[in-house]
Amino acid sequence: MQIIKRSAYARAGLIGNPSDGYNGKTISILVRQFAATITLYEWDQVEIVMSANDQSRFRSVHDLVHDVRLHGYYGGVRLIKASIKRFVEYCSSVGLPLHDRTFSIRYDTNIPRQVGMAGSSAIITAMMRCLMEFYDVEIPLHLLPSLVLSIERGELGIAAGLQDRVIQAYEGVVYMDFAPDKMRVENGLEFGEYTPLEIPEQNAPNLYLAYKTEVGEPTEITHDNLRHRWNEGEPSVLRAMAQFAKITDEAKLAIEAQNWSRLSQLMDANFDLRRSICKIAPGQLELVERAREVGVSAKFAGSGGAIIGIYPNEETFQNLKRSMAEIGCIVVEPLWRTPS
Repeated sequence: MQIIKRSAYARAGLIGNPSDGYNGKTISILVRQFAATITLYEWDQVEIVMSANDQSRFRSVHDLVHDVRLHGYYGGVRLIKASIKRFVEYCSSVGLPLHDRTFSIRYDTNIPRQVGMAGSSAIITAMMRCLMEFYDVEIPLHLLPSLVLSIERGELGIAAGLQDRVIQAYEGVVYMDFAPDKMRVENGLEFGEYTPLEIPEQNAPNLYLAYKTEVGEPTEITHDNLRHRWNEGEPSVLRAMAQFAKITDEAKLAIEAQNWSRLSQLMDANFDLRRSICKIAPGQLELVERAREVGVSAKFAGSGGAIIGIYPNEETFQNLKRSMAEIGCIVVEPLWRTPS
């Protein structure tokens, strides 16, 4: 029996977020410590097996309410259903024939939820990889992120941009340009310009990632408000998105020059700009303030609940871990390279 197992990893926005949905530019890295994994094997009918993440038992009604507030009314099953539906529709629209064999699917994920590490898109991306192998079809790499986004936006109504899906498809470190003159349409899917970046192993920046699930919130809370203000043409939002793009271009130059002190400064500037146009929840702001008090740069890795920055030396990193532990925040060094 053929067994297919494919994964997609968490990600962290290094610079430029949240401008990816607003004609901006971003740079993201993969975070290999956390993954969503899909296991697919041939079966006599199409079957989706619920995982531990699709919680249906609770210690009390209060636990149920807390779970719904954080995760909504559905777990990963809705993501898988929507992925299969959209995959079949896409293949039909571009003339890719599919055989009539059926399959059973199981999924698992250890990506922290609601802290902006792209857990939902990881499940969908892993699902797409499994379906492509099972049906022996190929979706072009530059279109895969757009197909994943169409599932989240079109099928599930999730407010999101391309950034997460691009880095999960390309992996490593990627510079992304979503300026109107860089956007293209192919097979009904819009995509930007994506450039993988090389960071030498012998002179890599000292990156850290810190997250606290208790202060996370659904990405819609951030993006719904910003989207409305963007659509209304609010001057401060329009100026900020243009500035995010400028900061990202400067960060790309810093990476190419291996100027990590400059990159660190730009990461701080990214958060300060975000704070100027977005209301930051106190618990999320505390993560940034604590990190900066220790002497490291800090910005949101996504929509909130996780931060990323650069630390200067091992002593500072240990101080950061101790300080963050006091408020129940976990600190790791993100692994972004593909294992050799």
